[in-house]
Amino acid sequence: MIPRIKSIDTQDNFKLKVLFDDGKKVIYDVKQDIEQISEFEPLKTLYGLWPQVQLDESRTCVFWNDTIDLASDTIYEYGIEI
Repeated sequence: MIPRIKSIDTQDNFKLKVLFDDGKKVIYDVKQDIEQISEFEPLKTLYGLWPQVQLDESRTCVFWNDTIDLASDTIYEYGIEI
């Protein structure tokens, strides 16, 4: 089953605070993705892009634009539970 996101909030230093439908809350650090995936570079270099995170209609993906997105299962698995 693909985890569905209930809410998402951007934090300082490129961290996402995510609440899933099953009640799990995590902090996901996007800095490593920014350093390793060239498509994520604009999150660091384009002023104002970071806080524009959105949740897709299926609630299984967060995205910033057409090329920068993260699947909910990645956030669920690699996020640090809080």
